[in-house]
Amino acid sequence: MKQIGKRLLSWASILDPQTRAQAERAAQMPFIYPHLALMPDAHLGKGATVGSVIPTLGAIIPAAVSVDIGYGMIAVRTQFTAAELPSERRVLREAIEAAVPLSAGKYNRDVARQHTDDRIARLDDAATDAGFDPASYAANWPLQLGTLGSGNHFIEVSLDEMDRVWLFLHSGSRGVGNKIAQRHIKVAQALCQRWWIDLPDRDLAYLVEGTDEFWSYIRELRWAQEFALLNREEMMDRVVTCFEQWVGAAVHRTESVNCHHNYTAQERHFGKDVWLSRKGAINASEGVAGLIPGSMGTRSYVVTGKGNRPSLNSSPPMALAASIPGRLPVRRSPPMTCEPRWATSSTATLTRSSTRSPRRTRTLTSSWTMPPTLSRSSTRSGRSSM
Repeated sequence: MKQIGKRLLSWASILDPQTRAQAERAAQMPFIYPHLALMPDAHLGKGATVGSVIPTLGAIIPAAVSVDIGYGMIAVRTQFTAAELPSERRVLREAIEAAVPLSAGKYNRDVARQHTDDRIARLDDAATDAGFDPASYAANWPLQLGTLGSGNHFIEVSLDEMDRVWLFLHSGSRGVGNKIAQRHIKVAQALCQRWWIDLPDRDLAYLVEGTDEFWSYIRELRWAQEFALLNREEMMDRVVTCFEQWVGAAVHRTESVNCHHNYTAQERHFGKDVWLSRKGAINASEGVAGLIPGSMGTRSYVVTGKGNRPSLNSSPPMALAASIPGRLPVRRSPPMTCEPRWATSSTATLTRSSTRSPRRTRTLTSSWTMPPTLSRSSTRSGRSSM
């Protein structure tokens, strides 16, 4: 760990000048407390660095949460091992791709499952409680629930070091969450301009706690974070159903983890209650289970937090670094805020999902969306053969 400034700590062994300058600007904001923590894979983002943990007192920076609110992972460990699986894997991959719409702009055509309808009803009630209509952002938001999206989002079936089968998903709050974030970033910018606040970067525009604009953002942010959690649950239910039909037996969920790595929560750090924004970081408080996704076919990790105080109990989804064009995939290990339990490996392919802690898994099959700069043959999982 390196202390770059009075309120900036960094665990990054490779930190390019632009990323460092961006982090320094964010750390200078007067309401940062006690310090901004940079994760090992920190890189340029909108306003605030991706791979940073930003604690604030009495204010919040919408861009510091990210425009992909609630971006994160869900994983389920089944009772099955590799030896118990059918040899024909294409059937499973195609079933998953039929059940879960993939890529940007792809949505469900209708609500045909009871568990989907139940989750939409929960979100409807939550929006009513929050005092807003999500249809004002995206009229088709109910059809977005249970869809994967694009970029480095993926669905994967993997094996850990003990050859046990895991199901993985990597996704967020889809288009409706993005539009909520974009609107409140603009609101913050307009308010800072109205109040003649001189910002080092207009994307560091903030909302002041106690104002109507602040609480409106918090209510809608929390709704979007709930949407992201339920979206991953919805897709996982569909993946589990496809898997059960493939193996001809019910899945027993022996372990399940669902966590964000773009979100804000109220937490207590260094003696004060702060708004903690993790932008490209997971909660690694002591005993908390977490997931660190693989990057396009590399292994992922299932981890347990150790509660490292200087890092604000946070750890990065570091494996994502290799999925970003032009970035070096190797970084220093994450701050010792979590210990790996299981890691997934990419030597076999079932559905693209990974677990990255000493339980390694091999990918058995993969359903995912690819950035335009990469091709299937460029990944280590051998997905192009499916």
